[in-house]
Amino acid sequence: MRFGLNRNLIIFIAVLTVAIALFTYLTPMTDKPEEISLDETIAMSQDGDIEKIVLNGEELLITATDGTEMKAVIGSLSLVDLQELGLNLEGVDWAVEPSGFSWANLALSFLPLMIFGGLLFFLFRRAQGANTQAMNFGRSRARLFDAQTPTITFDDVAGVDEAKQEVYEVVEFLKAREKFQRLGARIPRGLLLIGPPGTGKTLLARAIAGEAGVPFYSISGSEFVEMFVGVGASRVRDLFEQAKRNAPCLIFIDEIDAVGRHRGAGLGGGHDEREQTLNQILTEMDGFDTNTSIIVLAATNRPDILDPALLRPGRFDRRVILDRPDIIGRAAILKVHSSGKPLAKAVNLEVLAKQTAGFSGADLANLVNEAAILAARRGKDTIEMQELEESIDRVIAGPERKSRRISPKEKEITAYHEAGHALVAKMLPNADPVHKISIVARGMSLGHTRQLPVEDRYLMTSSQFKDMVATLLAGHTAEKLIFNEMTTGAADDIERATMIARKMVTDFGMSDKLGPRTFGHKEELIFLGREITEQRNYSEKIAQEIDEEVHSLIEHAYGVAKTILTENKERLIKIAGELITKETLEGEALETLLNESVPPTPKVAPAKPAPTSAKVKVKTRTARKKAPILPEPPAKTSPGYA
Repeated sequence: MRFGLNRNLIIFIAVLTVAIALFTYLTPMTDKPEEISLDETIAMSQDGDIEKIVLNGEELLITATDGTEMKAVIGSLSLVDLQELGLNLEGVDWAVEPSGFSWANLALSFLPLMIFGGLLFFLFRRAQGANTQAMNFGRSRARLFDAQTPTITFDDVAGVDEAKQEVYEVVEFLKAREKFQRLGARIPRGLLLIGPPGTGKTLLARAIAGEAGVPFYSISGSEFVEMFVGVGASRVRDLFEQAKRNAPCLIFIDEIDAVGRHRGAGLGGGHDEREQTLNQILTEMDGFDTNTSIIVLAATNRPDILDPALLRPGRFDRRVILDRPDIIGRAAILKVHSSGKPLAKAVNLEVLAKQTAGFSGADLANLVNEAAILAARRGKDTIEMQELEESIDRVIAGPERKSRRISPKEKEITAYHEAGHALVAKMLPNADPVHKISIVARGMSLGHTRQLPVEDRYLMTSSQFKDMVATLLAGHTAEKLIFNEMTTGAADDIERATMIARKMVTDFGMSDKLGPRTFGHKEELIFLGREITEQRNYSEKIAQEIDEEVHSLIEHAYGVAKTILTENKERLIKIAGELITKETLEGEALETLLNESVPPTPKVAPAKPAPTSAKVKVKTRTARKKAPILPEPPAKTSPGYA
């Protein structure tokens, strides 16, 4: 847009410059010759004051002896007639120019006017184009994909088998309507695809269009609303008019919550353009003028803020849920995204599926792509398991920060922090198994501990929450146990532990003292789409009891972590030492360290009593066997816990 504006400005300046140059050339700045009468001309000739005379049509161009130029109008007289009137041509240089019409002179005379007229025409055309664009604000901006456009199919969508079955009926109806109409069945007017970001809502809509083989209109909810009043409703009308001309067809509205939010939630009492647009969508989907050959698909990850009139039967009467995939779905998604890529023979997609619990389809696609980039960066011909597992860490915690300078002291603290997480998680029966611990800086963290659940989990028990809180506090506990000091690195762990404990008390009813109750009514402003305040529906006494229960849960978890780390201090020191040396522990090496029991250091009585200072000196030497010196890092945000 900016380039087009600059180009038009350059053209305007160039045309104006040419016009000024031609006008200057055709209109010389010299003074015009003085006009005299015929009698004065004859008198000058008789006095010998004329040097040259040129007859040009009905004018005499006179040059005096002093160089002055003059002209005299003679009408239709010739030189012979002038001589009879007394014009003396003796000693005068005279000439006669041929008379006649000159097209070149006429063109040169009118050229400045023509250039000026062309410039005005150019400006009026630009203004007309701007007006035409302004008049097109009410036109729909939906993109049409016809039936011949190559696109994706259901084979390209994995991990959402139930959702594919739900929407396949739409495809069957568009291909063979008689099958349903014979039994009196009516296909749903609209399908609302609901799910977290990255679960494949838009991808499934594209697959429906590819399978159905009918025209497919795609538009985003935010494209309806503009700064001008009434534009959104006008675009909705235009979209459905185009769809009716190409029926049967599909209309896909992505992120419909941009215009489909609950009505009456805006600020002030003035006109709301978004509500007018929503009203028009409601009318077009199920008003007096209905058309069963148009099926509307929409996608959102906020179904709770949509207007109830939009969700009633007759409009979006079927809701298709797309959740994060389970282990079977993750394996299928990894297979789809890895097809066409050179995978090494040792790559096991089932193992990757187990390591990626909680990943969405978009996360898995990004994982495979990051692995391909890493393999290309390292000059490999195939993608190996090493790149795929490293990509998991990149997706979870970010890329490695090899340039971050970490001091030996902070490296040691981070190692004990992560070793504390891993050891407590290993000893607690309801904690997820530890898959990997690392003190390599990634993103904003100096290290991370990755735990993987044994199976997909949809319910959480109180025991699991308590072990989770104890595992979160284990890093902070290990720092305090070994160094008798606390750092800011555990801030994120403490915040998450406190949040879990508070939810156990106020949301999940897991407090023995307060019983199965929820506390606090969430007040949400729907037009903002998020929770902004909480109404306290309990007394100050209950609030104090809630704080006491949360504190009790935190203290109990802290006590559990401290007991485990104190009883297994030698094992903690050994794991931290290995971590300082190798920086990353996983697989069999990590499992061996976690399961290995380290006997306590035997106390040998000295033959002779040694001075107190000697004993202290020996202990200090033993404790100072550290890793090699590394550069110093910036302030640590959080060691991280996964």
